[in-house]
Amino acid sequence: MEEIWILIKYLFLGLFQGFTEPIPISSSGHLVLVQDLIGFEFDGLGFEVLVNFGSLIAVLIIYRNDLIRLIKNGIGYILTKDDRQKNDFDFILYLIIGTIPAGVIGILLGDAIEDLSTTQTVGITLIITGVALWLIRNLRGRKSDGQLNWKDAIIVGFAQAIALIPGISRSGATIVAAMFLGMKQETALRFSFLLYIPVSLGTMLLSIDELIGSAKSPDVWMGYIIALLASVAASYAALKWFMNIMAQGNLKYFAYYCFIVGGIVLLIVLT
Repeated sequence: MEEIWILIKYLFLGLFQGFTEPIPISSSGHLVLVQDLIGFEFDGLGFEVLVNFGSLIAVLIIYRNDLIRLIKNGIGYILTKDDRQKNDFDFILYLIIGTIPAGVIGILLGDAIEDLSTTQTVGITLIITGVALWLIRNLRGRKSDGQLNWKDAIIVGFAQAIALIPGISRSGATIVAAMFLGMKQETALRFSFLLYIPVSLGTMLLSIDELIGSAKSPDVWMGYIIALLASVAASYAALKWFMNIMAQGNLKYFAYYCFIVGGIVLLIVLT
């Protein structure tokens, strides 16, 4: 019976992490809330990285055609300097530029950011996330993929770095920044989630030793596999749903959610 409960726990954690990662409500903030308020324990950073990798797989599946085109045209432009492929080559460069701030800040300030993983911090930052989403709820940009520049990449990259703070949604921060810069919704979404790929891959590669060390028995590995598959499925469904919400211009509902949850958390902590 205990073994079944453990597998159910891993299934829940995989579904929970997978669903909250793509949508703008901060998966890291919700992990803090689940652990502190509900007492549902995670198995260390290695496990969190694993279920985040499940979200990465879902992003790769959904954006596979974009990735194939970017890689094909990026290499093609390097070899032939064909102007028809330059926009995709530039887009790849902007993704690289946008990845740098989060990578540097994560390495330099990782311990300080970890100290911010408190329930009170998450309550405050969820409300901040809600305010940001509310401000862009009606924006309709005109800037498409081929109209981006290095300044856009840097600004969105720093928004992703700010989202290292628990409660600040990564997808929310990057999409808010992108739409403030005048990007179309589909361009903001694409840039945001393609920007997630190198960060997630890098984190996974740096955490392989810890991940292997935390799984010390076949039962744990079975739980990890269940959590990974659950994360892939939940992330895929959540991202598709979020894309539909964006297309309908209903970001305000995520703002409402962040206001409500952040307010409740602060009431619990401060009373």
